[in-house]
Amino acid sequence: MADTSVLHSIPVLDLTPETFAPFGEVIVPRRGAGQFDYNVYDPETSDTEAKLTLTNGRPRFWIMHLRERGLVFSKIGRHRKVTQCLGSLGGKEWLFAVAPPGPLGDDARPRLEDITGFRIPGDRIVKLHIATWHAGPHFTHDECMFLNLENMDTNRRDFHVADLGCDCRFAV
Repeated sequence: MADTSVLHSIPVLDLTPETFAPFGEVIVPRRGAGQFDYNVYDPETSDTEAKLTLTNGRPRFWIMHLRERGLVFSKIGRHRKVTQCLGSLGGKEWLFAVAPPGPLGDDARPRLEDITGFRIPGDRIVKLHIATWHAGPHFTHDECMFLNLENMDTNRRDFHVADLGCDCRFAV
């Protein structure tokens, strides 16, 4: 249970592929050609494509509708078998707290000083490395919708949650 008398401030960085690299990858808009137009870009040979791991179950691609999330959290979770992709719909900016993957044991949890917040622009998707700790998405809009790519049973069979012992708030 979180100690609500303690409020830990989470630093917030702007999202770049370099700053997010310890936690995952940033998927940026890429101009495409028309359906029957020739496009010289080959995703099979590009090293800029997100490296997804969805082989440990059946993939699920869905739209997550959230209301009034706020900027405070006291728990953080991770998926130890699958990557996850999140991006907002409608161009809305959002915040995401992450910590690097660590030991996979059930009693593991990240150190508070290892948790970093990111400001995610509404035209970006983030892909988390397997076992990256995350809290969010968080936002101050009344509601927001997110594209979510994970496995069908991710939240039932592959969701490791850790109580942080205090409330954490994005420093925005």
